[in-house]
Amino acid sequence: MEFKAFKMDGLGNDFVIIDQRHNHIELTNDQIKKICNRNFIGCDQLIFIKKNEKTDAGIEFYNSDGGTSGACGNGTRCVAYLLSKEMNKDKIMLETESGNLESKILGEKLVETKIGSAKTKWNEIPLIKELNTNNLNYKIIDKNNKEHFGGTAVNVGNPHIVFFINNIEDFNLEKIGPEIENDKLFPKKCNVTLAKIIDENHIKVKVWERGAGLTKACGTAACATAYAAKINGKVNNKTQIEFELGKLSIYIDESENISMSGPVSSINQIKIKI
Repeated sequence: MEFKAFKMDGLGNDFVIIDQRHNHIELTNDQIKKICNRNFIGCDQLIFIKKNEKTDAGIEFYNSDGGTSGACGNGTRCVAYLLSKEMNKDKIMLETESGNLESKILGEKLVETKIGSAKTKWNEIPLIKELNTNNLNYKIIDKNNKEHFGGTAVNVGNPHIVFFINNIEDFNLEKIGPEIENDKLFPKKCNVTLAKIIDENHIKVKVWERGAGLTKACGTAACATAYAAKINGKVNNKTQIEFELGKLSIYIDESENISMSGPVSSINQIKIKI
């Protein structure tokens, strides 16, 4: 089977995008994993664009482990940019598993997406038992064998735990990320973010993404981090979240709705033979 697809990224968080609206391409779980594998095409997530009567399109996200993801902020921004070029309009509405998301093209390769409100109740994350989601008192151990207790749990379409620490390089995220992701406390697994507050408008982060591993950027992690920092009194309602390759701007309005904006890559068409 051979078909065309698109390759895009938001700050290095990369995607293979397959348009199913006119050419219904069915892939098995193993084929999805193969496409995501860095030894083949390689991406953090695979995205299907689907025909939708009520919005501009529907989108489905698959992690590199073959499992589905309820939300993907950077992926949504990339698809919105792709469709804005096709449809010649600067506002795009996309249906996702987590609800309809509106994106606005702010400029050349600059896209804002309204993510909506965050959930913080224990059963909304979800956790397996009732705990204070503001501080799970979860223990992580740094490279010097020092213990750190904390972790704020937030769901912004998928579950996240955010640790505010003094130096994100002190922790081996490749080790603690999968341990926390697969902890029985999180029945639907979770994304893990290490966050360092630079000032009240700037946070530096490293992210372990559920089902994908270490990632150069993660839109929903940026939203979760900004929200967790705000409810803990660490930042204002406008925050820059810094990743390895650049920053995403997060804005939380008076109604607690979260918007994220940032750059997307060029649209690259590729051929996949599988």
